[in-house]
Amino acid sequence: MASSSATFKNIVRKYGIVLVLLLMIILLTIVRPEFISPRNLFNVLTQSCIFGIMALGMTFVIISKGIDLSVGSVLAFSGVVAASFAQMSDATEKYFPGMPVLPVIIPILLALGIGAACGFVNGWLIAKTKIPAFIATLGMQTAARGFALIYTRGRPISNLVPSLTALGERVFNIIPVPVIIFFVMIVISHVLLNKTRFGKNTYAIGGNITAAEVSGVNVSKYLILIYTFCGLLAGLAAVVFAGRVGSVHPGAADGYELTAIASTTIGGTSHSGGIGTIIGAFVGAMVLAVLRNGFTLLGVNAYWQKVAEGAIIVVAVIIDMRKNAKRD
Repeated sequence: MASSSATFKNIVRKYGIVLVLLLMIILLTIVRPEFISPRNLFNVLTQSCIFGIMALGMTFVIISKGIDLSVGSVLAFSGVVAASFAQMSDATEKYFPGMPVLPVIIPILLALGIGAACGFVNGWLIAKTKIPAFIATLGMQTAARGFALIYTRGRPISNLVPSLTALGERVFNIIPVPVIIFFVMIVISHVLLNKTRFGKNTYAIGGNITAAEVSGVNVSKYLILIYTFCGLLAGLAAVVFAGRVGSVHPGAADGYELTAIASTTIGGTSHSGGIGTIIGAFVGAMVLAVLRNGFTLLGVNAYWQKVAEGAIIVVAVIIDMRKNAKRD
């Protein structure tokens, strides 16, 4: 009996969030059978893509015992710059009048480059000046949002070329392109975290930064790489955002950094460092997406969604702290 109880506790400890997700799906299916329809399930996946992609990069950051509060603003900044180079030739309020339509790879590379550059600055500040990640990324959050507003003079950039907005469409009119991009990045991020030196050193830095330095890990180098990768994924999320919405506003993605942090925290990534998985971040993102979709189907006031998300984050951190206390 004791053995069975211990086994059950281990299963709950290891797969608890997956069980919560399955329970949410079952309850919503009972209450609202339309929830389980293929179209709605794809909608849930699509809704999770943008903050889910950001959560993948955030997972690396939090495993390294850091935080990145800037990814939402970085998305907006890289998104408006990319959008300004991806407007139709006859767009109203064209940012670059007279500029011909450019190959779509150019705005995509611009978004990725700006995102990576912002992440590099975050990592450099944290690694070289030793200021807390909270302060460094909070500064970048404010600066990147300011740059987005300055660049656009507070106006949205729209009328984007079809080759970019195609990223918001469906393959064979079934599978949304953002979902494909999200799953490709899940696979890439999983491989990076579990099969490369980059991933192993990310865990080492988060587990014990002093021990990592003693064992020969170039901590400064890898901290810069970790935050650069997180910024790169914020830039990719900007591309997906522009493709889905068809325009980018300098105020876009406000609060998305908190949703990305929530996703990876709910998925079991420990803020104590050294613990976390990409699959967990995906499950965490799905929990939030299912919660939002369920509230919409049930007609619950959207403001209560924020209350529920906040409660879930607090509970996830409390559970994480209790697990770490038992481990110690």
